[in-house]
Amino acid sequence: MAGGRVTGKVAIVTGGGSGIGRAAALALAREGAKIVIADYNEAAAQAVAQEITAVDGEALGIRTDVSRAPDVEAMVRTTVERFGRVDVLFNNAAVALVGRDNRVTEIDEAVWDAVLAVNLKGTFLCCKYAIPAMTANGGGSIINNASIAALVAEPDLDAYTASKGGVLALTRSIAAGYARDGIRCNAICPGLVRTPMTAPIADETLRRFEEETLLPIGEPEDIGHLVVYLASDESRYVTGATFVIDGGYTVR
Repeated sequence: MAGGRVTGKVAIVTGGGSGIGRAAALALAREGAKIVIADYNEAAAQAVAQEITAVDGEALGIRTDVSRAPDVEAMVRTTVERFGRVDVLFNNAAVALVGRDNRVTEIDEAVWDAVLAVNLKGTFLCCKYAIPAMTANGGGSIINNASIAALVAEPDLDAYTASKGGVLALTRSIAAGYARDGIRCNAICPGLVRTPMTAPIADETLRRFEEETLLPIGEPEDIGHLVVYLASDESRYVTGATFVIDGGYTVR
């Protein structure tokens, strides 16, 4: 969109094939950004790209396993080859192995490794390879999707909670370490949002969240609006910040 809030910017959205990632990709595209949708599910990534190109946007959908350095390096390289630069990185790809993630004494080591590989190592790898591409053009904005799990403990999700706490700490560290290179890095901590990843949550747990959240349960688009702000020059004076967007859940 000409004159949009992020017109001329190139954004990578990981986990962009569904849920919050899809909503963010569509919102960024509506505001004029060129989008690379990177997802483990290539068909889903390409479907979102087609949604964007169908309304005259520019987008590319690619398969990426963010836990693998060669995949992430290829993701950034492909973005630069196709669109010439990287301005925005939304680290959104994540897994929550509900039912297998548990208390530390009960988690299988393979489950722990799988969750941290995507949620924390994946964020690290994407930053590692995207930052040089950003600094080559004067800087950029990194937006890390953490979770209110990084702020308040939920029982029986110890691997997920640890991974998101790590994302929050990494966000602050990158903000401090790369500000002079023109890099801004901020974190979003969503509460419960209706996405395919949260679908397996038990009805009893869902009811508890609904009862304890001051506003109605969030939709992916609610997060997408915040991503656009953090991607845009409107947030030029914002870095190292944590944005809680949880309908008031953590107020209590």
